[in-house]
Amino acid sequence: MKSYFNRENRPTRFGFGEGVRDAARRNPSVVGLGADITSSVSMNFFAGEFPDRFFSMGIAEQNCVAVASGLALTGLIPVFSTYAVFSTLRAADQIRVSVCYNNLHVIIGGAHAGISVGPDGATHQALEDIAVMRVLPNMSVISPCDATQARLATICAVNELSGPVYIRFGREAVPDFTSEVDGFQFGKGQLMREGSDLTIVATGHMVWHALQAAEQMAAQQISTRVINIHTIKPIDREIIIHAARETGAIVAAEEHQIAGGFGSAVAEVLAEEYPVPVEFVGVNDCFGESGQPDELMQKYGLSAENIVAKSLKVLKRK
Repeated sequence: MKSYFNRENRPTRFGFGEGVRDAARRNPSVVGLGADITSSVSMNFFAGEFPDRFFSMGIAEQNCVAVASGLALTGLIPVFSTYAVFSTLRAADQIRVSVCYNNLHVIIGGAHAGISVGPDGATHQALEDIAVMRVLPNMSVISPCDATQARLATICAVNELSGPVYIRFGREAVPDFTSEVDGFQFGKGQLMREGSDLTIVATGHMVWHALQAAEQMAAQQISTRVINIHTIKPIDREIIIHAARETGAIVAAEEHQIAGGFGSAVAEVLAEEYPVPVEFVGVNDCFGESGQPDELMQKYGLSAENIVAKSLKVLKRK
């Protein structure tokens, strides 16, 4: 069994910033747009190396998206990033009409996603962005599990994909447990751990908690498969259906509202293809609050222990 434990902690936002910079080194068409919080979202890695290709637009997220659309129409590849509550929700109309309707290659970075933003509180904790972005036609949605994967996913989004791409990432340092050797396959789920009794499908920071939960259940002689769904749209239907057929029970874990998010996308696949019992780990129809990240993850049911509890529940439903 491959070990993913005892690795360095790094924020996924660092991986995003490094990915934008590295993609720009390979491609002179890449330009960056900021909304007055350049270093907070790690766009400073790009701006510092390519100052003539970076444009600070001030706190005007809708304008940033409109300008990015215009730049994309000229053949450039714009990357715009700010906190996810602003890049996706405040600018939703411009993303829908200017970016998605025209199917433009604009990369939108959603920083500080999830409840683990911590002290910034409910206004800055993006818990609805997956739901909004995944329903937009032409939009691809990526949610990497750690900094290494965030870097690889960002390079792929910028230099290999076409059309609109939303990349979701967090603020706090989290375990950086994947390897460059693993690479990044857009649209393909990543098998992290084999198992036969049930499957945990997780996205973003919750993949680490899923692996911890699987370790805890192994002590109870429960064999748990863990799958990292880093591409929420288009979702890897094949790996989900295969897991449902072989293990007969699914737990979906996300740092997001349960309604309309990643778990809903998984449930849609299963309802159409191979219905099995499903349990959901996520925020249950409420706003967050100010607090320390670890405390908030515990309070809102986003810990490994919560995944274990939902796993035991779904096993009873098999």
